[in-house]
Amino acid sequence: MRRVSLSSLLVLTLGAAPLVGQYPAVDRAIVAATPAITSLRHRIHQNPELSNRETETAALVAAHLRELGLEVRTGVAHTGVVGVLRGGRPGPVVAVRADMDALPVTEDTPFAFKSTKRVMWQGSEVGVSHACGHDIHTSSQLGLATVLAGMRAELPGTVVFIFQPAEEGPPPGEEGGAALMLKEGAFADPKPEAVFGFHTKASLEVGKIHYTVGPAFSAADIFRATITGKQSHGAAPHLSVDPIVTGSQAVLALQTIRSRNTPPLEPSVLTVGVFRAGQRFNIIPATVELEGTVRTFSPSVQDTYERRIREILDGTTKAAGATFTLEYQRLYPLTVNDTTLSQRAVTTLARALGAANVTASEPWMASEDFSYFANTVPGFYFSLGMTKPGTTSGDHHTPTFLADDSAIPVGMKAMAYLVLDYLNGR
Repeated sequence: MRRVSLSSLLVLTLGAAPLVGQYPAVDRAIVAATPAITSLRHRIHQNPELSNRETETAALVAAHLRELGLEVRTGVAHTGVVGVLRGGRPGPVVAVRADMDALPVTEDTPFAFKSTKRVMWQGSEVGVSHACGHDIHTSSQLGLATVLAGMRAELPGTVVFIFQPAEEGPPPGEEGGAALMLKEGAFADPKPEAVFGFHTKASLEVGKIHYTVGPAFSAADIFRATITGKQSHGAAPHLSVDPIVTGSQAVLALQTIRSRNTPPLEPSVLTVGVFRAGQRFNIIPATVELEGTVRTFSPSVQDTYERRIREILDGTTKAAGATFTLEYQRLYPLTVNDTTLSQRAVTTLARALGAANVTASEPWMASEDFSYFANTVPGFYFSLGMTKPGTTSGDHHTPTFLADDSAIPVGMKAMAYLVLDYLNGR
């Protein structure tokens, strides 16, 4: 049986990208750190935590950063962690960001380290899992901190490590995420002049990167509506004002906003993800609760959706003799990659991983509160391949989402080269 060294495995993982390239010491450090960082990923994956509840994950992150000798602040935006690595040579300040939260999704993967965790969430018991790859983000950034801390004396500048809670959105009634981290001083001391980050992408193989210059990830809005009718026996619908029928008509009518009220070539999405009503098969309930999201790339289209959702709910409920309430929240702004920073970053990534592995792509309808950081300083956010070649993964936010360990060293290398090139003025 032929033996394959760890360094050879990394070369195979990175595809066309050579292991020893522009920063050979960094490449060697990534190889050395990968086993321990992969083990951390397994711990994080097995112990997922929902938004604003990432206490164990934050403790693990803070302990690792302290072991590396970084300045560490905890409790930023509830459970966020900020680590500062000051290099031994003068230079600029750059930030990197990873998100830590998981989702109320029951995992169904073959991983030996899969999550079996269950918690109470919004009144129901749910499974919890890293069904969006945030465990890859967090572990890769811990690996990046490990590598850069090992070359602190030669580092020309300062790196701010942002470990963010609640990227998926804080629970109703709570603040959280990137906006709260900024409010509580994540970029205050020291203030970075640029910020980098990435997100795993289920449709992309390990070793590949997708990027978009300019608008890259859509804005995200959330709406919550309650339709109130009149309760009655299921055998006497004429005595009711049926909110289930009314809500069903509203859901179908909401889909006409995209097809009839917005420009055909302007991308947008409206999805109703929650339709909650009733307690018994033979009772027409009094109320229906709807929750959904709107994704857009244009403020004017965003305005249209907010206006038309209200108008449709008003008309539909009046026609049925029901009433409604609506809460509409503009959750995340559009994520825009700075043009100048993106051009520099793409050149760096091509050197790190091979030009054939770094490809421009269309904007993604997913949304990211990385946008708040990128609205404060120039930002660059890219998609990292996470599916092992020859296999498939379920989509994001599904039970069969399958991010492979081999994505970790690729993420470490991409981010290390981005940071070092930026600090060195390349």
